[in-house]
Amino acid sequence: MDKQPIQYRKNIRLKGYDYSSAGYHFVTIVSYKRKNIFGEIINGEIELNPLGIIVEKTWQEIPHHFPYIEVDSYIVMPNHFHGIILKEVGAQHCLRPSTLCASPLQHAETLRQNKTQPMGVIVRSFKSAVTKSAHDLELFDGVKIWQRNYYEHIIRDEDDYQQIADYIAANPINWEFDLENLKTSNPVQKSFLNNHANQTA
Repeated sequence: MDKQPIQYRKNIRLKGYDYSSAGYHFVTIVSYKRKNIFGEIINGEIELNPLGIIVEKTWQEIPHHFPYIEVDSYIVMPNHFHGIILKEVGAQHCLRPSTLCASPLQHAETLRQNKTQPMGVIVRSFKSAVTKSAHDLELFDGVKIWQRNYYEHIIRDEDDYQQIADYIAANPINWEFDLENLKTSNPVQKSFLNNHANQTA
C-alpha cells in the first residue's frame, strides 16, 4: 500500500523572500516514487551504485557551471539527496551563516551570467544532468529518476547550519528511522524539516 504524503511537506515558501539572493540553502531531492536506486546502506554507511556515483559527481560539478555557487555538506542516500548550497551575489560572501548575507548541466552555458539564477533553475539543471548522464550510460534508460519538485530550507543562522550539517552527516546511520525510507516503521522528524518549502524544479 502506498504511504500517504508526508504532512510536513507543505508549501511554506516565504512570502516576499528573494530565492535568488545570497545565503545558505538546504535542499532535498527525492528519487521517483522514493525507489532505492542510488545505492544501499551497509553497516551504517552508504554504498553508492553507478547511478549514485553520477549523482555525487554531478553535484560536485555544480560550481563549474554556476560560478556563484559553492557546495557544502551533502549526502547521497538510497532514494534521496541532501545538500547545502551557498549562493554568492556580487561581493557578498558568507563564510558561515553566523550572520546571513541578505557531465554538462542543462543550459549551463546560457546561464553563465553575472545575474544569479533562482535555486529552482540550479536544481532543475542538476536533475537533468544526472538523467542525461545516466541515460548516456544506458542506466535507467527511458525511466524516470527524480520525483517532481524538490524541498528547500533557508538556513537562518549558525545553529541552524550546524544542526542541518550534523543531520546530513548522520543520515546513513539513521536510515532505519528516516522519513524518506519507505520501510521505516518509526520515523524521526527533525524540527528544521518542518520548514522545508516545496519548490518547483
